[in-house]
Amino acid sequence: MEESMEHEPGELVAGLDIGTTKICAVIGEVFADRVDIIGVGTAASSGMKKGVVVNIESTVKAIRQAVDAAADMAGCDIETVYVGIAGNHIKSFNSPGIIAINNQEIREKHINEVIRAAQTVKISDNQQIIHVLPQEYMVDDHTGIQNPLGMTGVRLATNVHIVTADNTSLHNLVTSCNRAGLAVSEIVLESVASSYTVLNKDELELGVVLLDIGGGTTDLAVFCNGTIKHTWELALGGNNLTSDLSVGLRTPLQEAEELKYLYGGALSSMIKENLIIEVPTVGDRKPRKVSQRVMVEILEARIEEILQMVNANICNSGYRNRINAGMVLTGGTSLLANIVEMAEQVFDMPVRMAYPNGIGGRVEDVCSPRCTTAVGLVLYGSKALQTGPREAGGVVHRLKHWVKNIV
Repeated sequence: MEESMEHEPGELVAGLDIGTTKICAVIGEVFADRVDIIGVGTAASSGMKKGVVVNIESTVKAIRQAVDAAADMAGCDIETVYVGIAGNHIKSFNSPGIIAINNQEIREKHINEVIRAAQTVKISDNQQIIHVLPQEYMVDDHTGIQNPLGMTGVRLATNVHIVTADNTSLHNLVTSCNRAGLAVSEIVLESVASSYTVLNKDELELGVVLLDIGGGTTDLAVFCNGTIKHTWELALGGNNLTSDLSVGLRTPLQEAEELKYLYGGALSSMIKENLIIEVPTVGDRKPRKVSQRVMVEILEARIEEILQMVNANICNSGYRNRINAGMVLTGGTSLLANIVEMAEQVFDMPVRMAYPNGIGGRVEDVCSPRCTTAVGLVLYGSKALQTGPREAGGVVHRLKHWVKNIV
């Protein structure tokens, strides 16, 4: 009898990272004390640009390919997914809310009410709220409260972080999943999802920057005192590095991507001057010989530009002085050699590279910064199973309402 209890199957949660360069599907089995990865599938992505769907048919095909591969490995069928979203159409801001509670004991309904009060802000007609993330609560003059349940006071206030996304981009993302035979449980900002698998409690408390550098976008999130404080999306990523190489070395994009992977780096000073590489050319011409240092100089210029733009945003956010645990780098482009050293120079803080963490099962199949978002989506979904659906989870429902209104 005990034996069968040990092998009681857990609930399944699937995360789907629909990226600009690749689509990654990860299936997790959720138990009371852990999440085991049981299926992983990836497919090349050709229907996305800078985190936004530009070709639904291509995206549907790639989603199906990735999900089928993950489902085959897991030996199960997947019908619903948690989907990541990125792109510079995403906006975010902090908003306060306050309600009177007249010396009553604070209950769940009061917490929901004050969060609703904080999200009654005017947003653009073409934007939809995807996250309302409470940062802290205040009961009368007591601040910095993480959970006010059971406390008593005259008034309850909160600060929340609101994230919105473009209606059309959301609609195309959901449509692509639906056409691939999948229902969308929730749409999650990619940096929020990644935080579930790469950040630890100490970092969240002390103050940390999470920087996810993907193919089409760079996603920034700042956390301190255990909650999210600031997010920002930059429509630049690894594809821009590849494009620069392609132009600078006069080689096709596919060859440039291969060269970046094999010989790329973020610091040209780390490359010996006498190292020569062969660069394929267009047409039937013979490959040209180019110094590896020249190639890395092209990449260095672009990656430094991206990091400097991120640094400017962090400084303007007002949270620069509250980042005591440094920066965590993830995403496929963080695999570029010496990028950690460059980031430490640009941001003047300790930087570490992150791999998915806090999981069991087929860990070796997701042990790459490329899989961070998909694994994070699984962990995000597993928390949602425990806490019940979130207020912000209604984005898919609201999206259907929006589509009905415009049809």
